[in-house]
Parts: sequence; C-alpha cells; structure tokens
Amino acid sequence: MTGPTPQLAGPRLLGREAECAAIDRLLDDARAGSGGALVVRGEAGIGKSALLGYARQHAGPMLVLSAVGVEAESDLAFAGLHELLRPVFGCLGALPETQSQALAGALGLAPSAQADRLLISAAVLGLLAAAAEDRPTLCVVDDAQWVDRPSADALVFAARRLRAEHLVILFGARESEVGRFEAAGLPELTLTGLDEQSAAAILGDQARQVPPSVRDRLLTEAAGNPLALLELPGGLSQEQLQGLVLLPDAMPLTPRLEGVFRQRAGQLPLEAQTGLLIAAADNTGDAPTVLRAAAALGLPAGALDAGRTLP
Repeated sequence: MTGPTPQLAGPRLLGREAECAAIDRLLDDARAGSGGALVVRGEAGIGKSALLGYARQHAGPMLVLSAVGVEAESDLAFAGLHELLRPVFGCLGALPETQSQALAGALGLAPSAQADRLLISAAVLGLLAAAAEDRPTLCVVDDAQWVDRPSADALVFAARRLRAEHLVILFGARESEVGRFEAAGLPELTLTGLDEQSAAAILGDQARQVPPSVRDRLLTEAAGNPLALLELPGGLSQEQLQGLVLLPDAMPLTPRLEGVFRQRAGQLPLEAQTGLLIAAADNTGDAPTVLRAAAALGLPAGALDAGRTLP
C-alpha cells in the first residue's frame, strides 16, 4: 500500500516520547538526503505496530511503502518484497539490465533465471533509491520475524546502504520467535513496558472510575504492556470492574489476548508446551506439585522456563 501520508501530525504516543523523537529524526534526515534504518523489537502487544503507525502518520509528503510478514508466507521466497515493492515496479527500468532482470524474475514479473542474491539485493536498493529520487520514501515492514528469508536478507542489505538516499526503512520484529529476524549492523530499538504513569493513563481511558484495588490489579497484570492495558478490562464484568465482585486469581482474557498467548505458546518447544498444560490444569497454586507432575511425565527440570517468555 502506498500513497501520501496525512500532513496533519498527531501527538507523540503516550509513554513513547523518546522513541517517537527517534523516528522524527530519521524522517527529517531522509527528507534532507541522509537515509537511515531502524529495527523496533519487543514482545507481543508492546507497541511496535503503534510506533510504525506513528512513522506513517508523520511521514508528511513522503511516499510510504508497507509490508507485513505473514507466517503462512514465510516459506514463499520473495513474497515480502513483492508486497513492499509492488507500487514502484514502474521504476524497474531505471536499474541496470542485469539487476532489473534478476529482480523481475524473482518477483514473477519475467522469466526466472537462477536467483543471484547479490544482484537481487542490489536491485532492491536501486529500485528504492530510484523511487526516492522523485519523492523521499519511507518503507515500513511489520512482523518482520515472519518475512521470508530471501526478502529479509535483501531488505537488510539495502537498509545498511542508505547513507546518501532519501530513504528510511523501519522494521518491526517480535522477540522470542522461532523465525527471529536477523538484522546485523542495523540500529535497534527495544521497546519495554510503559512507565507507571503512562500505563495508568491508558488504563484510565479504558476503565474509568474503577476502584484503586481493581486499577492496581490491572496495572500489575499488564506489566506496562499497552495491548494488555487495552484488553484486560474487557475481560471483566461490570461488577468486577466496580469492585463489587472479587477478581479471580487468573484474570480472564479477551479473544485478542488469548490469540496472542496461543500463538506464542505454539512457538515454544514441545516439552515447554506440555509443561504449560500441566501448570494450567493445576488448581493448587503449588509450584512443587506442578514440578512433580512434570517430572512424572519425564519432562526436564527446565521445561517450564521457556514459558516465561510469553507476554
């Protein structure tokens, strides 16, 4: 998807002022002809997509190219490049013929010869640079951990060579995934939980006039994760939110949060998944009981450790 981004600049994201300022500097530098790249990392729901959305909103007159990694396409070579570059296919003619043919073949636009990784990577850089000659360009790649490897390699190659281009390439990548996005040599920004004041402000927008005991419990459970702050109140009844009914030991999850946990759990080793099932089935709250059950099934002592990476 491409096109002009709204000129109206909105406020910086609550609790992410420093991160937004870093994005602003990248965009300003690219408009001035000094390109750059950034990898935004963090757990599920921590705000990576929101920060990338901030970049799109503040790109001003820049051309915006976007792609989102999809797990189902992670084995489909060059699928990510096809999505990102499709709006600028018309610039292929500006490339040297060998590069143009290599990239066109990889993207299914011409008969495909044997893929030459260097030619394709150089062609990606050349194509983006050609597009940026007419209009400074922002490339946004979200869920980069699921972008197919050939596309990811070519984009990282290009991102490391943007010094004299009107270009910015931003990647959003989830941590602790099997298909970890490797981006050696690129600057990285790791998002952590929001500070208490910002978290309380977000929660206040979702659950107004809740008693302090309920608010404190929600803040503790969310641990500064913006998605959890937005979703957890929706899993409670009005009586629970008003403090008329005691909150359960295990907070109920909305379908969206359940999906995040299920997806992350599915990426864990099989032994860790079995350990989590044992813990979920236990109703004693007694850790030694869970560990004894795990040992009885032949699970190693550290089987549950991987579950600590879940958001």
